[in-house]
Amino acid sequence: MPRSGIPSDEARLVPPNFITEIIDEDLRSGKYDLIVTRFPPEPNGYPHIGHAIASFIDFGIAADYKGRCHLRLDDTNPLTERAQYVEAIVNDMRWLGWDWGVHLYYASDHFDRLYEMAEALIKMGKAYVDSLPEEKIREFRGTPDRPGIPSPYRDRSVEENLDLFRRMRDGEFEEGAHVLRAKIDMTSPNMKLRDPILYRIIHAEHYRTGTKWCIYPMYDFAHPLSDYIEGVTHSLCSSEFIENRAVYDWLVETLAGCCGLPEWPRPKQIEFGRRSLEYTVVSKRKLVKLVEGGLVSGWDDPRMPTLSGLRRRGVRPQAIRRFVQKVGISRTDRTVDIALLEWAIRDDLNAVAPRVMAVLDPLKLVLTNVEGEEWLEAPYFPPDIGKEGSRKIPLTREIYVERSDFALEPPKGWKRLALGWATRLRHAYVVVVDEAVRDDRGAVVALKGRVLKDTLGKNPEGIKVRGAIHWVSARYGLPAEFRLVDRLFRVPHPDELPDFLDAYNPESLEVKQGFIEPSVKDDPPDTRYQFERLGYFWRDPVDSTDAQLVFNRIVTLKDTWARREKAQRPRKAAAKKAGPVAKRPPELTPEARARFERYLAQGIGEQEALILARETELGRYLEAVFGLPRKTVAPWVVHEIGPFLRRGENRIRPEDLAEILRLLAEGQVSARIVKEALQKAQESGRRPAAIVLEEGLSVIADEATLSPLVDEVLRAFPERVAAYKAGKAGLLGFFVGQVMQRTKGRADPQKVKSLFKARLEE
Repeated sequence: MPRSGIPSDEARLVPPNFITEIIDEDLRSGKYDLIVTRFPPEPNGYPHIGHAIASFIDFGIAADYKGRCHLRLDDTNPLTERAQYVEAIVNDMRWLGWDWGVHLYYASDHFDRLYEMAEALIKMGKAYVDSLPEEKIREFRGTPDRPGIPSPYRDRSVEENLDLFRRMRDGEFEEGAHVLRAKIDMTSPNMKLRDPILYRIIHAEHYRTGTKWCIYPMYDFAHPLSDYIEGVTHSLCSSEFIENRAVYDWLVETLAGCCGLPEWPRPKQIEFGRRSLEYTVVSKRKLVKLVEGGLVSGWDDPRMPTLSGLRRRGVRPQAIRRFVQKVGISRTDRTVDIALLEWAIRDDLNAVAPRVMAVLDPLKLVLTNVEGEEWLEAPYFPPDIGKEGSRKIPLTREIYVERSDFALEPPKGWKRLALGWATRLRHAYVVVVDEAVRDDRGAVVALKGRVLKDTLGKNPEGIKVRGAIHWVSARYGLPAEFRLVDRLFRVPHPDELPDFLDAYNPESLEVKQGFIEPSVKDDPPDTRYQFERLGYFWRDPVDSTDAQLVFNRIVTLKDTWARREKAQRPRKAAAKKAGPVAKRPPELTPEARARFERYLAQGIGEQEALILARETELGRYLEAVFGLPRKTVAPWVVHEIGPFLRRGENRIRPEDLAEILRLLAEGQVSARIVKEALQKAQESGRRPAAIVLEEGLSVIADEATLSPLVDEVLRAFPERVAAYKAGKAGLLGFFVGQVMQRTKGRADPQKVKSLFKARLEE
């Protein structure tokens, strides 16, 4: 296998980031010859958009360095893992375009070696069998401000531990009777190091190993050692595993050179910020609730964020990869605007989807001066796409138009059909509607009109043509069902609600019965189309047949949600002017509604106000924070203090929160520093403001301090400086990020940015 090399920025699939900087330095120092990563999903559910992002990082970085990436199924829990999930993961990863060659592994492949390593730890005196019940183990582990208590079984002899562990393996004990624990440090401030559990007893059949085992390794034991066994060099994972890294490193260092493991290379864990997506949930528990509650048709429902759902919807893997590339990698968690995913889908389909016409809500238009039929030539692509190809579309006496394209009383700016108006049929003639046929109730059921001769490809002289509409021949149009798929939730952050189902969008699927032009009849079933004026569609791969065509809408032509929100702004402004009483969520009790309206009046955002109104403990805490506007404090209470309040573990007093938020308002600290200080305060019980003072975390805005760092970055990256000066302006963010990294997020980014601009323009 050739040595990995450092790729140029232009050749990278994954844009440069802090992980690639670490890998670059590892290669320069000679620490590793070949870069090996792994993508390790647990087979307990279907992969979703979050897995696509993580797999892009793992497989993409390996490809950039001409290394390799393994696909490993971390199957250490027989209670939840299934072969069907393995199949879904493998299929979805292949669909995304990832290639692991022969390197498909399972944690269960290593069960024998992992057991051997567990015995090795016992023999070293670094693991013991604990017979405390589960609740006592939790109690003895302590809290962030109280050290743990050693188990009375911690000092069992090596011989007794080996005997008990082997009897556990042989099935002699019931579940919960014993566990194997590492012997590390019961007083460590990192609670993960307080003698973590390595093995537990589970009497259940494993989908691969059957009943061979009745003890199974914990994730924190199996994961790092599976990496080590497989020769992984860089174990990339999301930020939720930051504290687990201490256990990872302890196991790797303790067992280096033991049980057939080499002294080198050893794997290292690197964490990146998690990416969540607006209007989406990806928790398996919540996805199961959607499926089992009948709110979606299954795991592959086109509205689901699962990869099988996106695939059935018609999204191409190229769009997913483009999306995750744009999302980027950083150390911090963030929520991604779903409009970015929709943009990537449109951008991908625009160049490949032939244009055809379909009518989803048909209204018949009888062209009284048309006899027989005329087959017209229509291009599949507009000129700017640069693709050739056309099809024949039949113009007949009776055609279908969209019901919404006709107005008896057209509003100002109307550019469609109306009585007496001239409107063009796409790729055909200009028509004039002469009569609207109504039923007994006055509803329009049909139109009568006429074609203006000699208007094919040109407008009539002296007549104003009001726009162009799509249409389908009534004689030749193919009947079809159209499924209009939309966002599954009505709010950007459904996870933040006490019950995420409160945000379920009942209009996320609308079914229409209409017609599509006959040219699609013999097309390959996987053809994606742009239905002119309507959106991108393709045939549903499950339900569509030659006898009954079914089309899923992949994505709209434009961001309709943005337009909707814009249209609602006048109403929202009017509601605000009228007072917060205009917003009355029906699901709130009268008392909660009163609190909700009071919070709105204080300028608090709707979603945060809703959470505070429902969760009275959070509301009481908010009201105990004095001296600051409620709208300033509310986000910190909901998002930072709230999770600890719910668990009964909050250690930050309202006055302590007020103190550090005043520092933020004065510009002495950044929001990132506040978040870091709050996390440390929850762990230690110290005042957040005191942590800022004692650890020197205040914002660095002094030019004398920042200028040398700016100069250092410019000297370190001469190629990127040249690229910036050649027009690659996006590199400014990279330069600023380097200083932020060197100051651990303390530098004032605006000051740093201005310094870089000044230097780079010299």
